[in-house]
Amino acid sequence: MSASFKGSNNSKFQVSEFILMGFPGIHSWQHWLSLPLALLYLSTIGANILILTTIYQDSSLKQPMYLFLGILSVVDMGLSTTIVPKILAIFWFDAKETGFDECLVQMFFIHTFTGMESGVLMLMALDRYVAICYPLHYSVILTNDVIGKVGLATFLRGVLLITPFTFLTKRLPYCRGNVIPHTYCDHMSVAKLSCGNVKVNAIYGLMVALLIGGFDILCITVSYTMILRAVVSLSSADARQKAFSTCTAHICAVVFSYSPAFFSFFSHHFGGHTIPPSCHIIMANIYMLLPPTMNPVVYGDTKSHNI
Repeated sequence: MSASFKGSNNSKFQVSEFILMGFPGIHSWQHWLSLPLALLYLSTIGANILILTTIYQDSSLKQPMYLFLGILSVVDMGLSTTIVPKILAIFWFDAKETGFDECLVQMFFIHTFTGMESGVLMLMALDRYVAICYPLHYSVILTNDVIGKVGLATFLRGVLLITPFTFLTKRLPYCRGNVIPHTYCDHMSVAKLSCGNVKVNAIYGLMVALLIGGFDILCITVSYTMILRAVVSLSSADARQKAFSTCTAHICAVVFSYSPAFFSFFSHHFGGHTIPPSCHIIMANIYMLLPPTMNPVVYGDTKSHNI
């Protein structure tokens, strides 16, 4: 498919649309892949709605842990909805075209939701730290007002740090075609189509990764280090087991969120040409779609994770 450009001279172009190529090499059986993907998306949305409904209806779940879980469910539904419908449109209708502004909007929401997901997981780690290390002051420290403020701060952090992505990407001249070898509009996947200087985009992207992902992982690590020290000091084996059991679901959620993210990040920056592009695309999609799918599973029996 030919590139579509609009511009006033030969030195600077602005694409009017991008072409998302989806998964490479699966055109002959992409319709079969679309069926489990559609079912997975519907089950993800349904499971997260069920979690939100359960938390809303059960007064015993009006605790910080479950309020954070509710926020996580909203973020997961937003992330899935930003990505999956477009992938299904590509699979079912070969609707690979996406407008330039539409691509920037998708890019903004994808990175904002992933940043918020990381932030909520960090807040849930701090919640476990307070619950285990300061159990008598738990309800005093984590009030509804505090939860609302930290939740809002996490949202604003994502919006304020991700918004420059759209402006940095929009300012670039595009004269290397408009085909994106991906299933969605990722910041650097779009920027690499530019014939301009993308060094600022790359540096800012790394800075945002450190400010969001790096900071959150550091807080999670410190929280669980303090939790481990507190649990080990308990004299009763039953008390240690109960304390650890309250963290199991959150640890699983962290593993599901960060493991594919680490692989995708390091393989993209240090893997060079040794890792096929299809592997990058698959891992990038797992990185985006695995957490929303698995979080309802690991948190499904909410009352079993009670404090």
